[in-house]
Amino acid sequence: MKAVLSRVSRASVTVAGAVVGAIEGPGVLALVGVHRLDSDDDVATMVRKIAELRLLDGEVSAQDSGAPVLVVSQFTLQGRTAKGRRPSWSEAASAAQAEPLIDAVIAGLRERGLAVEQGRFGADMQVESVNDGPFTLLVDTRGN
Repeated sequence: MKAVLSRVSRASVTVAGAVVGAIEGPGVLALVGVHRLDSDDDVATMVRKIAELRLLDGEVSAQDSGAPVLVVSQFTLQGRTAKGRRPSWSEAASAAQAEPLIDAVIAGLRERGLAVEQGRFGADMQVESVNDGPFTLLVDTRGN
């Protein structure tokens, strides 16, 4: 599982002209892509990283500060670009496999007491954010 985590002052997701998820910062925007070999262990690691990484101002985590999190599924994070000009999606999980794992990440964050908003899985989404810092990290549970 890969995620791009950004410290934001605000972020939102719009689908078909309607806002489906939004946070006012400081907060964390988590773009999350599921690998075809990901499991519950990857979910647990990702939840821990999103909640506990000290990426907010003053080196505090979302969990420590009670900052909101916006989770957006983004399979393109699993794209491979080593050959040619067209990314390969062979490492990305199928929608049937990925959606429950994304839901588990969201549930895990909520179980930790975090306020979580989300995009709409599989939808054509417009994601807007104001990156604060800028501060952005790449998290990869597979260590790649």
